[in-house]
Amino acid sequence: MKDEARDRDRTRRENIAKYYLDLSKLTFTALVLGSVTIIITGKDIDYFAVAGMMAGGIASTVILAKIGNQIFK
Repeated sequence: MKDEARDRDRTRRENIAKYYLDLSKLTFTALVLGSVTIIITGKDIDYFAVAGMMAGGIASTVILAKIGNQIFK
């Protein structure tokens, strides 16, 4: 019974950690790669807003990845 509870907790922690790591990947894809795509198209854009979006995407990616790694430990 104790082993089952321990296994359930470990599985739960692994799933939550994977969730945060997946959020990290999705954030990177949406914000960082999305802003790079906007820059490449070269239309009339606000580079300050795109740089902010890229910085926010990188920061969110790092924070979510750290949360996921912390849960794994």
